[in-house]
Amino acid sequence: MATTSPAHAIGVDIGGTGIKGAPVDLGAGAFTAERIRIPTPQPATPDAVAAVVKEIVAKLDAPGTIGLTLPSVVLDGVVKTAANIDQEWIGTDAKALFEEATGRPVGVVNDADAAGIAEVRFGAGKDRHGVVLLVTLGTGIGSALFVDGTLVPNTELGHLPLHHGDAEDWAAESVREDDDLSWKEWGHRLSDYMELVEKLLWPNLIIIGGGVSRKSEKFLPHVRARTEVVPAQLLNDAGIVGAALFAPTA
Repeated sequence: MATTSPAHAIGVDIGGTGIKGAPVDLGAGAFTAERIRIPTPQPATPDAVAAVVKEIVAKLDAPGTIGLTLPSVVLDGVVKTAANIDQEWIGTDAKALFEEATGRPVGVVNDADAAGIAEVRFGAGKDRHGVVLLVTLGTGIGSALFVDGTLVPNTELGHLPLHHGDAEDWAAESVREDDDLSWKEWGHRLSDYMELVEKLLWPNLIIIGGGVSRKSEKFLPHVRARTEVVPAQLLNDAGIVGAALFAPTA
């Protein structure tokens, strides 16, 4: 294994279908080796996920501390919500769990916040001022809110009420697939969500993240919004890069 460098860390992005990890150059916001992906265990209990994270870190064989994402509100390393993961996570000290599993210092952060900080540091939100909102579209809807570059953590705006339910139940990318919506139909649903967050936040910029962002030309033309809406530049790698940025420095 190479000598540890403070300019590098490992990022691990824990999602509903896959757990992905890679070593990251923190100065460039880029992977220093190929990422490794392992399907998320089902049920995705804390112990089962920790075992997969341990396996990924071992396979990466890279130096550095570790930053991990969870699709949850995370306060001081403790998981507070579990909308799209096993309910057993609620109350789990994720920081302690992953440190025991990997034997390394660990930082844990909300998944959308990680993607957002990567986009603001290296991608579509770089050098943008005012209110910037990253929206991740996947199994659910995640959000990361920035005011003049400063993160407002754990916003979880996918759970705003929309059409008598959570917004993500109306407009998540998984809903497009499950309901067999055309890109145009889904774009109109996203428009409803954009209108909702615009009324609340009056953002200067909305960045669309998640894996579907690489297909933005299919649906963004159908999205109505008064705000500038752009696709993420780091695409689905933003979560890994952002996670690494939250890794402990020592």
